[in-house]
Amino acid sequence: MYGLYDKEGILRFVDSDKDACIAYAELFELGSTNYCLMDLANDTKKSKG
Repeated sequence: MYGLYDKEGILRFVDSDKDACIAYAELFELGSTNYCLMDLANDTKKSKG
């Protein structure tokens, strides 16, 4: 999964396809200096505590 964050750190879009995230940025005219694309962990394990 990939998350696209704007320059204020707000999550704007999540998708399993990296190209879809980039297409979202292009659709809303977010320049490459105005967003950050992060690879989100797919496997998160809950620990009992």
